[in-house]
Amino acid sequence: MNAELWWLFFLSYFFITLAPGPNVFFVVQNAVKHGYMQAILSIMGNLSCQAVIIFLVAMGAGAMLEQSPIAFFILKIMGGLYLIYLGVTGLMKKPQTTEKTEPALVQQTSFFKTGFLVSASNPKTVIFLSAFLPQFISADYPVSAQFSVMFLTICAIVISVHLAYSYSARNMQKFVANTRAGKFFSRIYNGVFIAFGGGLIFSNK
Repeated sequence: MNAELWWLFFLSYFFITLAPGPNVFFVVQNAVKHGYMQAILSIMGNLSCQAVIIFLVAMGAGAMLEQSPIAFFILKIMGGLYLIYLGVTGLMKKPQTTEKTEPALVQQTSFFKTGFLVSASNPKTVIFLSAFLPQFISADYPVSAQFSVMFLTICAIVISVHLAYSYSARNMQKFVANTRAGKFFSRIYNGVFIAFGGGLIFSNK
């Protein structure tokens, strides 16, 4: 991948990442409620899933999924139901007191794992990357090296964009910390997850 092609890939993926999705909302919510460390753990979970997806794309799994409507349908339903589950459980969850908290290791594992699962919840990501990434592959360079460069670029973009969103949200923390405002923010956040899940399930493709 030459410099010109890399810049084209960078700009394309950067503007795609700017569009808020479930991953962004999950990271921002964790940044506001729990802090940057938990937000970073969420991002790491997301990127770990992206690494798996890019590997599958390189192996041709995206094309196989595209040609198997039943497998795609099952994954889509499972992913949509998971997002709805996150939203519903979030709405039903009672505010935690500062006296009763989970062990730090349990919390860290949960943030990472949920970040991974949120990213994995949409099978369209595999098909999208299957169509998107090969456009930037050059026959003049090793394919595996080019996929590695694209993944590292994706990591840099996702970390930068998600932390920028998190920083902006953290600046509103005093407002969100207010009891009513916090409940309102939580309802919006969890409602968005339910909307994403429903949209995924009822989408035509």
